[in-house]
Amino acid sequence: MLQHAHALEKAGHHCQLYVEGAGDQARAAEIVEKLFGYHFLSVRFGWEDVQPADMAMATIWYSAALVRDLPFPCAKAYLVQDYEAMFNPMGDAFLMAENSYRYGLIPITIGRWLKHELLTRFNVPAYHFDFGADSAIYRPLPEASRELAICFIYQPDKPRRCSRIGIEALGIVKHYRPDVKIYLYGSPVSEKGNIWFEHEHLGLLKLPECNALYNRCALGLCLSASNPSRIPFEMMASGLPVVEFWRENNLYDLPPSAASLSDQTPESLAENLLRLLADPEERARMSQAGVAYMASRPLSGETQQFLAIVNDILRGQQPAANPCPPLYDQPPVTAGIQVNTLPSDIRRRLVLPANAYLNSLPAPIRRVLGWGARKVRRLFLTT
Repeated sequence: MLQHAHALEKAGHHCQLYVEGAGDQARAAEIVEKLFGYHFLSVRFGWEDVQPADMAMATIWYSAALVRDLPFPCAKAYLVQDYEAMFNPMGDAFLMAENSYRYGLIPITIGRWLKHELLTRFNVPAYHFDFGADSAIYRPLPEASRELAICFIYQPDKPRRCSRIGIEALGIVKHYRPDVKIYLYGSPVSEKGNIWFEHEHLGLLKLPECNALYNRCALGLCLSASNPSRIPFEMMASGLPVVEFWRENNLYDLPPSAASLSDQTPESLAENLLRLLADPEERARMSQAGVAYMASRPLSGETQQFLAIVNDILRGQQPAANPCPPLYDQPPVTAGIQVNTLPSDIRRRLVLPANAYLNSLPAPIRRVLGWGARKVRRLFLTT
């Protein structure tokens, strides 16, 4: 959001940012710059006093109604970066988030799947811009040598990142190929939980460190159950072949030349990873294809697309109701040749819920643990 707002300012627009929540108004711009590196002249905490403007842009589902109800005339847009309804269990919040797409705002989506989704589900046309990557950061490093290793963006605090399915898939890979190194990154090491196979957790990395990791590994695993993550595009720009889910949200933006999509089971993901680990020529072809694909999608191109869309909206134009065809045209990789017979303990892991271990404990121990959990919960609610 800030990246694109900054691009608008550089192009001559004046942007007033309204940051959710309360804070020291005198330090609002300073705090944004300290956290994100972008300098803005006009930043305010709170959404209570939105001033007249030529355009107002919602950036999260519960800000869409605020933009809809602004009392002054302006163009009203909605930057849609993910299908936010999916961040919630099916219920009120899910449906209210979906309702935000029907408020009459002009959607600007990142990627083509969201544009497809808004049109087919709600008959709402949208503009879109393509995923880009910062080519000054994400690029092949000539001096790098690749290990027989997989890196996995592991973020257990984000359910849509499907960290458990990814971990189970990597466990299967380690079962068949103990020589393969596994790197986890993207979350604090202290929050990684109990991972049952040998690995190296790199924690939170700076962006150049991510590029170095992508240049060191043979394969990148990145899972998203909603809109595609930006990370596969950065991996491809670095020359790293990508393995992801074969789900509709990934079919509209990921190219079959540089990404290989698997059925959503751990066994199928492991099948795909093992298949590619055994085929260095295919990995080399995918690596070259990824670099070539992202060469025409630098971050500057993404922001230029966004700027052109904003200018079209300010001129009173509306998005066309054009359907987007899927980009990925290959069938999903499914378990079979590489993953055939697994030990019973691994097979159980793949289907049991996360709390299965607790449920297997004797009833008196479960009662004591439940009593302790309730005590802790009450303590936090009263402090």
